[in-house]
Amino acid sequence: MGTSYFMTEELNMFRTSVDDFVKANILPNFNQWEKDGKVDRKLFKQAAELGLLGINIDPKYGGMGLSDMFSLVMMEQSNRHNVAGAVLSLCCHSYLPMQYLHKFASEEIKQKYLVPSVNGDIVGCLGMTEPFAGSDLAALRTTAIKDGDHYIVNGSKTFITNGVYADYMVTAVKTDPENARAGVSLLVIDAKSAGYTASKLDKLGVRSSDTAEIAMLNVKVPVTNLIGKEGQGFLYMMKSLEIERFSIAWACIGGCMGVMDLTLKYIQEREAFGKPISKIQVIRHKLVELQTEIEMCRAFMYLSTQRFANGENTVKEATMLKLKAAELLKTVSDECLQFFGGYGFMEEFPIARVYRDQRVNPIYGGTSEIMKEILSKMIVDGVKY
Repeated sequence: MGTSYFMTEELNMFRTSVDDFVKANILPNFNQWEKDGKVDRKLFKQAAELGLLGINIDPKYGGMGLSDMFSLVMMEQSNRHNVAGAVLSLCCHSYLPMQYLHKFASEEIKQKYLVPSVNGDIVGCLGMTEPFAGSDLAALRTTAIKDGDHYIVNGSKTFITNGVYADYMVTAVKTDPENARAGVSLLVIDAKSAGYTASKLDKLGVRSSDTAEIAMLNVKVPVTNLIGKEGQGFLYMMKSLEIERFSIAWACIGGCMGVMDLTLKYIQEREAFGKPISKIQVIRHKLVELQTEIEMCRAFMYLSTQRFANGENTVKEATMLKLKAAELLKTVSDECLQFFGGYGFMEEFPIARVYRDQRVNPIYGGTSEIMKEILSKMIVDGVKY
């Protein structure tokens, strides 16, 4: 597949383990989870038993302490099975709140929230987006005003993945409402806190991944739940966006591969005008074009992820990948659905679900337009991040 340069025997064995995990624990249940609008909570525990929730987490907190090349394989291979809702549920636990806890939180917070998160005993979510603040994080309106040994939090968050299931939320707040970026801090807020409510949202796709709107009315949060230093939240978020963008790209490329698997199988079986439609030139050529783009993007993804795992600055590469992989999956799912004809529009065919599910990728984690603007600043204006 053009990535063998990076694929060690250990990574290949891990890929097989991920494959087996998905076949045993996700595929038999996935259609029911889509109807239920949530995965079974035990999925987190099953993933934890294989170490899949703490791939890059320090072993002293229960993680495996492995390179993010393993994270890539986990996300890519699991989403190749076209189970985006389940993958998103696991990903948004492991690569969003847990990364902030691992990198920036106190030892006390790590013991209370990170260790049980790695073990799958509790589930976390990340609370950044608000009804009036999406890509513009400096425009946050949720406030956290210090009152003795607590912060009093008021505000709301929306489009929060795992928000209904979550036991805690790593939350972006304004501890100094008069300042824009300098006033942003991160708090761990327990979902059982008085005044904290989660309301389930009804989505177009990825229906088995729960998404919530969170309201906080005079929620008391111990000052010890501050992540890192007050006023440094914006910096912490900027430092963590690399892995968020990478994780979306990993899943999207896996999704592209999964769509191609579905399509190649279908065109061999479907006949028109007395022959398999795999013999129709326009279909053959289009699939070749798509596969070429997937291979090129995948090779860049492996190279960039290896550099990221080596500790290099890959903000530009992560941003490019998030942009390209999300848009590519949108193209691949659209073009391939066409080859299914009317069956592609039927819910009983997985391609229909994939088509719905993938549409969020160019939106969340920073829209394609925002990715282009960030890249414009880096490439055209010479800004360094």
